[in-house]
Amino acid sequence: MTPFQIRPATLADLDQIAPLFDAYRQFYEQVPDAALATRFIAERLQRQESVILLAEDAQGQGLGFCQLYPSFCSVEAAPIYVLYDLFVGPAARGGGVGRALLLAAEARAVQDGKRRMDLTTAKTNQVAQSLYESLGWVRDEVFWAYNRRLG
Repeated sequence: MTPFQIRPATLADLDQIAPLFDAYRQFYEQVPDAALATRFIAERLQRQESVILLAEDAQGQGLGFCQLYPSFCSVEAAPIYVLYDLFVGPAARGGGVGRALLLAAEARAVQDGKRRMDLTTAKTNQVAQSLYESLGWVRDEVFWAYNRRLG
């Protein structure tokens, strides 16, 4: 296993995160778009609209990331994080990076006073589901998720 560290990302890390974010989008069948990925991540960091945790190797090369969006749960009347993005580059998979990112996200959520974290994943992404469940995440069997495209 390659040694790595996880830390909060800053705008100075844009060149490492944007290609990972573009690859993440491609995993979900989006066309490659480096400019869009760079712009989107830059805006989140500049506006402080999300928390991005970056996993990097000893040489400072980005291995993976996760992105947390602050939100609220009205039912619990409490702040939460939505763990929207989690991605580990293919070369780093199987080395514990994804697990470490999830644990770091949980620690950050506790530090930031969040009551819980929510996430969704593709029904076909069984590798991710297995990882989540191994860390105590519970699949929602009560609520259905819906979305609607606008414009």
